[in-house]
Amino acid sequence: QVQLVESGGGLVQPGGSLRLSCAASGFAVRFYAMSWYRQAPGKERELVAAISAGGSTNYADSVKGRFTISRDNAKNTVYLRMNNLKPEDTAVYYCNTIYRGGYWGQGTQVTVSS
Repeated sequence: QVQLVESGGGLVQPGGSLRLSCAASGFAVRFYAMSWYRQAPGKERELVAAISAGGSTNYADSVKGRFTISRDNAKNTVYLRMNNLKPEDTAVYYCNTIYRGGYWGQGTQVTVSS
Protein backbone atom coordinates (compact mmCIF):
# COMPACT_ATOMS: atom_id res chain seq x y z
CA GLN A 1 0.00 0.00 0.00
CA VAL A 2 1.39 3.37 -1.02
CA GLN A 3 1.51 6.05 1.64
CA LEU A 4 3.06 9.48 1.90
CA VAL A 5 3.16 10.97 5.38
CA GLU A 6 4.22 14.58 5.79
CA SER A 7 5.47 16.08 9.03
CA GLY A 8 7.44 19.06 10.29
CA GLY A 9 5.00 21.88 9.76
CA GLY A 10 4.16 24.46 12.37
CA LEU A 11 4.11 28.11 13.32
CA VAL A 12 7.29 30.08 12.67
CA GLN A 13 8.21 33.75 12.68
CA PRO A 14 9.23 35.54 9.47
CA GLY A 15 12.86 34.80 8.73
CA GLY A 16 12.68 31.45 10.49
CA SER A 17 13.26 27.96 9.17
CA LEU A 18 11.47 24.63 9.03
CA ARG A 19 12.23 21.24 7.60
CA LEU A 20 9.35 19.21 6.22
CA SER A 21 9.60 15.45 5.87
CA CYS A 22 7.70 13.09 3.59
CA ALA A 23 8.03 9.47 4.63
CA ALA A 24 7.07 7.12 1.82
CA SER A 25 6.01 3.48 1.96
CA GLY A 26 4.99 1.01 -0.70
CA PHE A 27 7.56 2.14 -3.25
CA ALA A 28 11.15 3.43 -3.36
CA VAL A 29 11.45 7.20 -3.68
CA ARG A 30 14.85 6.91 -5.36
CA PHE A 31 13.23 5.56 -8.54
CA TYR A 32 10.55 8.23 -9.01
CA ALA A 33 10.21 11.97 -9.23
CA MET A 34 9.02 13.47 -5.96
CA SER A 35 7.57 16.92 -5.43
CA TRP A 36 6.35 19.34 -2.82
CA TYR A 37 3.27 21.43 -3.52
CA ARG A 38 1.48 23.98 -1.40
CA GLN A 39 -1.98 25.44 -1.23
CA ALA A 40 -2.82 28.67 0.50
CA PRO A 41 -6.42 29.57 1.45
CA GLY A 42 -8.39 30.65 -1.60
CA LYS A 43 -5.58 29.78 -3.99
CA GLU A 44 -4.79 26.89 -6.30
CA ARG A 45 -2.28 24.24 -5.37
CA GLU A 46 1.14 25.15 -6.76
CA LEU A 47 4.40 23.31 -7.31
CA VAL A 48 7.11 24.38 -4.89
CA ALA A 49 10.00 22.00 -5.58
CA ALA A 50 10.73 18.72 -7.30
CA ILE A 51 13.50 16.17 -7.42
CA SER A 52 13.90 13.67 -10.23
CA ALA A 53 14.98 10.05 -9.91
CA GLY A 54 18.39 11.17 -11.13
CA GLY A 55 18.61 13.82 -8.43
CA SER A 56 18.10 16.97 -10.46
CA THR A 57 15.97 19.60 -8.78
CA ASN A 58 13.80 22.50 -9.76
CA TYR A 59 12.02 25.20 -7.78
CA ALA A 60 9.30 27.76 -8.09
CA ASP A 61 10.76 31.22 -8.64
CA SER A 62 9.22 32.40 -5.38
CA VAL A 63 11.30 29.96 -3.30
CA LYS A 64 14.58 29.76 -5.23
CA GLY A 65 17.53 30.34 -2.95
CA ARG A 66 15.43 29.78 0.18
CA PHE A 67 14.08 26.21 -0.13
CA THR A 68 15.99 23.00 -0.75
CA ILE A 69 14.49 19.63 -1.67
CA SER A 70 16.48 16.51 -0.88
CA ARG A 71 16.07 12.77 -0.58
CA ASP A 72 17.36 10.11 1.82
CA ASN A 73 17.12 6.80 -0.01
CA ALA A 74 17.97 4.76 3.09
CA LYS A 75 15.07 6.31 5.01
CA ASN A 76 12.84 6.42 1.92
CA THR A 77 12.08 10.02 2.81
CA VAL A 78 12.02 13.32 0.95
CA TYR A 79 12.69 16.61 2.71
CA LEU A 80 11.98 20.26 2.09
CA ARG A 81 14.27 22.62 3.96
CA MET A 82 12.73 26.08 4.12
CA ASN A 83 14.84 29.07 5.17
CA ASN A 84 14.06 32.76 5.45
CA LEU A 85 10.35 32.03 5.58
CA LYS A 86 7.91 34.77 4.63
CA PRO A 87 4.23 35.26 5.51
CA GLU A 88 3.37 34.45 1.89
CA ASP A 89 4.81 30.95 2.41
CA THR A 90 1.87 30.18 4.70
CA ALA A 91 0.02 27.20 3.24
CA VAL A 92 -0.66 23.52 3.56
CA TYR A 93 2.30 21.68 2.07
CA TYR A 94 1.77 18.38 0.27
CA CYS A 95 4.14 15.67 -0.85
CA ASN A 96 3.53 14.06 -4.24
CA THR A 97 4.90 11.17 -6.26
CA ILE A 98 4.35 10.21 -9.87
CA TYR A 99 4.51 6.52 -8.93
CA ARG A 100 1.63 4.63 -10.59
CA GLY A 101 -0.24 7.71 -11.69
CA GLY A 102 0.38 9.74 -8.59
CA TYR A 103 -0.25 9.85 -4.88
CA TRP A 104 -0.61 12.68 -2.39
CA GLY A 105 0.07 12.94 1.29
CA GLN A 106 -2.40 14.41 3.75
CA GLY A 107 -0.53 17.70 4.01
CA THR A 108 1.16 19.63 6.79
CA GLN A 109 0.31 23.19 7.77
CA VAL A 110 3.00 25.86 7.68
CA THR A 111 2.13 29.23 9.17
CA VAL A 112 4.57 32.13 9.00
CA SER A 113 3.51 34.91 11.29
CA SER A 114 4.85 37.21 13.98
